[in-house]
Amino acid sequence: MKLVESGEKEKLMELLRERLVECGWRDEMKALCRAYARKKGRNNVTVDDLIHVITPKGRASVPDSVKAELLQRIRSFLMSTSRR
Repeated sequence: MKLVESGEKEKLMELLRERLVECGWRDEMKALCRAYARKKGRNNVTVDDLIHVITPKGRASVPDSVKAELLQRIRSFLMSTSRR
């Protein structure tokens, strides 16, 4: 709740978006979606299909450095709010 109320969650989400674009993760996911759509036929693919197939690959391929940076930012935020 503290993350949401303070606006920190939105800042972290923006940081995550930036880092994923910088490392090429977003382009990689886009390519996976396109490849899946070509394989199944463009008219035979739903958004739910893409989410089901791509989500596990997407989560597994987030670079450890990005995860570590976000975790550190969250810890720092929690430490700063617990001191108040």
